[in-house]
Amino acid sequence: MDFADASHTPVPRRVSADPAARRSRVLEPAEWATAGIPLLRNPRELVGGLHERHGPAFATAVVAVLDPDQRVRASASFTLGTADPDGWRFRHALLVHLRRIVPHDLRLRIPVRTAVLLYCRAGELRWTATDGAWMWGLRDACTLHGLRCGAYLMMNGERWQVLGEERGGRRPGGRPRTSGRTAVTANGERPRAQTVRRPGVARRPAEGRERPRRLPESEDPAGGRGSRSVAASGS
Repeated sequence: MDFADASHTPVPRRVSADPAARRSRVLEPAEWATAGIPLLRNPRELVGGLHERHGPAFATAVVAVLDPDQRVRASASFTLGTADPDGWRFRHALLVHLRRIVPHDLRLRIPVRTAVLLYCRAGELRWTATDGAWMWGLRDACTLHGLRCGAYLMMNGERWQVLGEERGGRRPGGRPRTSGRTAVTANGERPRAQTVRRPGVARRPAEGRERPRRLPESEDPAGGRGSRSVAASGS
């Protein structure tokens, strides 16, 4: 398990500023439909699992690698500005995170693992140029990492939808947060939540355990001096 700041994601230096070049790095829904994207057996379960692990905020992408049985083996979530969507830039970010969570399968003639992408954004779940850029980036990143390109899913504050399919549903866990940080998980593990203790507040003992008691002065080896205490044995 690993955590990192999204600001540390490398940004490519050479990105064409030509609008025509950027448009060529966008996949239309018709192109996506003919790309041979494998169907998900249980998209609702996939969305629920990724949401539980990452809790994506708006403008957050969650990339997950599935094994041949479509179980999540590794996943990563990160935020990336989309003011000027470019598939080349999105591909670079996806490839960076894929390299962090799984080794490549370029040695295989036929890919056995599949990468899927869940993108959380505001607005209606209709295809936009930003979605097309993410789709182009996912397809290209999978090719460069030896993976099979899988489904592209969209999510907003209310619902989720598999692009190009009729399958969708309510968003799990309610409305998303407004911001988040990059999270990476391996083998489907959920990132551990960190407990924050407020200063001046004593830690409560775990349920079922007795609180430490002070020995009577007659039993205290130190003769009652000092603040030494032991836990009751329960016998």
